[in-house]
Amino acid sequence: MLPFSFSFFAQRRERFIKQLKGLAAIIPATSLVTHHSDVKYSFRQSSNFWYLTGFDEPGAVLLLLPYREGSRFVLFVEPKDPIAEVWHGFRWGCQGALEHFGADFAHPIAELQQRLKDYLKNAEGVAFQLGCHLDIEPLVLKAWKEQQDRLLVTGNTKSGIISPCPILHEMRMHKDNGELDRMRKAAWISAEAHEIARAFTQPGMTEHQIQAVIEQHFLMSGTQGPAYGTIVASGDNACVLHYTKNSALLRKGDLLLIDAGCSLNDYYNSDITRTFPIGGHFSSEQRIIYELVLGAQRQAIASIKPGKVAAEVHNIAIRVLVEGLIELGLLMGSVDGLIDQGAYRHLYMHRTSHWLGLDVHDVGSYQLGIQSVKLEPGYTLTVEPGIYISDRLQVPKGQPAIEERWKGIGIRIEDDIAVTFSGHEVLTSTALKDPLAMEC
Repeated sequence: MLPFSFSFFAQRRERFIKQLKGLAAIIPATSLVTHHSDVKYSFRQSSNFWYLTGFDEPGAVLLLLPYREGSRFVLFVEPKDPIAEVWHGFRWGCQGALEHFGADFAHPIAELQQRLKDYLKNAEGVAFQLGCHLDIEPLVLKAWKEQQDRLLVTGNTKSGIISPCPILHEMRMHKDNGELDRMRKAAWISAEAHEIARAFTQPGMTEHQIQAVIEQHFLMSGTQGPAYGTIVASGDNACVLHYTKNSALLRKGDLLLIDAGCSLNDYYNSDITRTFPIGGHFSSEQRIIYELVLGAQRQAIASIKPGKVAAEVHNIAIRVLVEGLIELGLLMGSVDGLIDQGAYRHLYMHRTSHWLGLDVHDVGSYQLGIQSVKLEPGYTLTVEPGIYISDRLQVPKGQPAIEERWKGIGIRIEDDIAVTFSGHEVLTSTALKDPLAMEC
């Protein structure tokens, strides 16, 4: 798959600039972060910065200046430095920012302080996310204060600093065909990893060994690796939603929940969860719960189409789960009453969906005022219902005690869905989930 062209990023910037009106946008890149001593964490670019530039180096700053004619795209970057590049790798430098990334002006990052006030001279306001970029925030505030003083002389008192995120997040929610192709690729690689891991799994292995097989496939497939901390959770560990210790021995007859997805080199992600029995076959109780979760997921996915209220996807899954849990004697009460009271949450405590894209838990609103967002073509989301019956479960007052035969069952099934003009596409359809297929 060819990388995005830099005219593609230019089109994104133009769409963003049109919504800025007279505001200058200041979007910083990610800075390197210390892991320990002088060792840094692996670099991961800011999704907003990458979305607008495609520039994949730390410590840069993007300025977009809609009030200027022609020359509106400015990058401040780390300059070329032969010694630094021996230790830490290639830098594009200012000339590369101009020639390869299409910047109208490019400057060394060390010049940000002295140049910023001049670039803001005709701005009516600034789009900058306060509280998130503390290394450059004082520079932005100082430069803007000087411009604000000039504006006050002219009687303009409406200027200020606003967040660029609402505009950017709305743009990022709508995936185009190029983005969807990348998400299909990430989904396909991740689905392969799940299939390989399931075939590899045997009693007596450790959760870490399964994690290793999954992440090896991600890397061998040319991705950056895991999109998030891989969850390989056996037995009661599957009832811990964000379990990443991955150190337990696999026991025959337990379930194994794997929540794993990869991130491509241009940062588009996948997010898949599958649950299967270790050593061959579901117990009758495991299969009953599995089929209940699968049924809830299938009904929720089937409902996805343009115009559908996003919250309704969750509501459909909840209703199926609650009806099934009442029938099994694991909940007591009326369906509507239990849902209204949230009295099912000791068994299912998270939402059914989240947006997916450049971030795993991607940006974008779920509510517009008091109204739930409606789905639109190009939106991408997960659907991931589950039931978790932990050995340590605290049963709320008024609900039935859990019989031993149900304890230690934790099941989640998660797929990635794109909303299309005619309905939806399951991006992760190659990851098997039929109960018979899971009994390997």
